Amino acid sequence: MLLDLDPAALAVAAFAFFLAGFVKGVVGLGLPPVAMGLLSLIMAPAQAAALLVVPAFVTNVWQLAAGPRFAPLARRLWPMLAASVISTLAVAALLHGQFGGGALIALGFALIASAILGLTAPRFRVPPGAERWLAPLAGAATGLVTAATGVSSIPAAPFLGSLGLGREDLIQALGLSFTVSTVALAVALTGSGVLGLRIAGVSTLALVPALAGMLLGGWVRGRVSESVFRRCFFLGLLGLGLHLASRAVI
Repeated sequence: MLLDLDPAALAVAAFAFFLAGFVKGVVGLGLPPVAMGLLSLIMAPAQAAALLVVPAFVTNVWQLAAGPRFAPLARRLWPMLAASVISTLAVAALLHGQFGGGALIALGFALIASAILGLTAPRFRVPPGAERWLAPLAGAATGLVTAATGVSSIPAAPFLGSLGLGREDLIQALGLSFTVSTVALAVALTGSGVLGLRIAGVSTLALVPALAGMLLGGWVRGRVSESVFRRCFFLGLLGLGLHLASRAVI
């Protein structure tokens, strides 16, 4: 059976999506890593990734649609996006829907990397001449991480942040990258038999707590220091990543 839908599992899943939506509402990112990290404590990573598809897609499209420069960004980023899709589908085909301890290790290290980047806030800058050949590499690496863990922010987010985009363009570029990765992951999970109508229905229901969390997070954002919240969030993400990686090794 793909997912145990008993009341306890549903309660934990609802809390995971509410908290993930809350984090995204406050800091503008973090829904996939938070939801994947918490859900993977009680279910297989592939099942958690399948549940994440609809909430991630809707929130990412929302983020993508809010920006003013979709066409220019799509033309600039297509080598990275194409490589991400190809890599996601290829790696997922090799995995054949089998996600075990190795996936937990990968997810743990992806969360650790996200936390370290968030806490240290390193400022990378890609020279204009290097973007042409770095973009496909970043896309391929993102696809590998996406297929193995369900988290598509590494290394896509740091790479996009290094391109010197303006704030609104960067937010839209992240939304575009995450949307493409989510669609590719959904195709891969459907092809492997992990994502079916039953799980898609539960994933759609997960929109309710995720959007409720986003609304609350947006309200809190205006009343709590974002820098303090981000620090606490990334420290929590670091702890969760360490726990997942060590649990998988054991």
